[in-house]
Amino acid sequence: MISDAGAPLLPTKCVAEKRTDKEASISGAVFNVSTSIIGAGIMSIPATLKVLGVIPAFFLIVTVALLSDLSVNFLLRFTNSGGSANFSGEPATYGGVMRESFGWIGSLLVKLCVIISNWGCLIVYLIILGDVFSGSENGESIHLGVLQEWFGSHWWNARPYALFFIVVFILLPLALFRRVESLRFSSAVAVLLAVVFVCISFVMAISALFEGNVQKPRLFPELDGHSSFFNLFTAVPVIVTAFTFHFNVHPISSELGKPSKMTTATRISLILCVVIYFSVGFFGYLLFGESIASDILVNFDRSSASPFLNDVVRLSYAFHLVLVYPLLNFSLRGNIDELLFPKKLVLANDKFRFISLTLVLLGLSYLAAIAIPDIWIFFQYVGSTTIISIAFIFPAAITLRDVRGISSTRDKVVALIMLTLAVVTSTISIATNIFNESKS
Repeated sequence: MISDAGAPLLPTKCVAEKRTDKEASISGAVFNVSTSIIGAGIMSIPATLKVLGVIPAFFLIVTVALLSDLSVNFLLRFTNSGGSANFSGEPATYGGVMRESFGWIGSLLVKLCVIISNWGCLIVYLIILGDVFSGSENGESIHLGVLQEWFGSHWWNARPYALFFIVVFILLPLALFRRVESLRFSSAVAVLLAVVFVCISFVMAISALFEGNVQKPRLFPELDGHSSFFNLFTAVPVIVTAFTFHFNVHPISSELGKPSKMTTATRISLILCVVIYFSVGFFGYLLFGESIASDILVNFDRSSASPFLNDVVRLSYAFHLVLVYPLLNFSLRGNIDELLFPKKLVLANDKFRFISLTLVLLGLSYLAAIAIPDIWIFFQYVGSTTIISIAFIFPAAITLRDVRGISSTRDKVVALIMLTLAVVTSTISIATNIFNESKS
């Protein structure tokens, strides 16, 4: 059975269909993988430097990137070792690989984790876009949005109207593309906007450095007690979230043709994202010091030295999220369709179902973003559960289960270490967050 993962969208049904489409390019895959990686997590990277210190944060970023590369290789090996389909006839998808190893329960778990994680991320994206364009209020702290600064407080730049315009006229057209490769140009622009974000942060940090307006960054964390040590683990889910793109591995890989191309694209993307993440974290921490917020965009308000650069930074990041949105939506939509309509035709070939599901998801995300003022707790709890499962726990478990008999002793040792680190750090992070909230 030929996998329909190469069909438009995240494939979910078994369809014997010969592909005649042109293979995607490695450069397009690099942009799509990089765009899948660089999302809302980037804005919390500077705060992790404040928690961990510069040197431990750098090593954590590199370590998580290396583990992500290993876990993706595990997935690709078990996907491609026996051809394009699994032993059970499942198409080459994440859910298919999990079903082969752990039956229908494994497939259901990965679908639910992807749905919860991706939908939460999409809601976070819309909340950030609302904050950027229409401002936000947190207790006594009020941050004006770009539209409020430019045009004053008018009804048409309020959050519901601004988000409605963004959803209907920008996100919806991008979400209607039926192939991941179709987004390669928008993904390239998204990566470029992330680079612009880094460059402007660098310019502002260097300028502040010459003017003597920066604080000396801490190289190592300050530990003043038992609880402070465990607080360091709360930074792990943020970095894990920032490097989780495993739900898009199969649709991107299937369009490349050769598995080796996906390995190359993944490693190039991870190196690029390590540079971008650490640069944003270091320059943001250098610029704002200990006053850095968990959302760095909060620090780029009109009270800073350069209002023009502040607006450029916020807008570049906002438009980056706009272009990242369709890639996460691909995976979310495909997994929901597979869960609700397992025996239907491939989603991309059913126009009515495709458009209906797209509209419903956008509508629900819009309503949630309007109703929920702040869901940054998402990074703490979802990052420690569903996201860490997608990135490390499931790939490690597949390797240890080894239903194909292809795992070497080294593979199993690496998988066991990966699984242990993921479970221990996520458990400590969740327990620490619950303890901190109980004290407040």
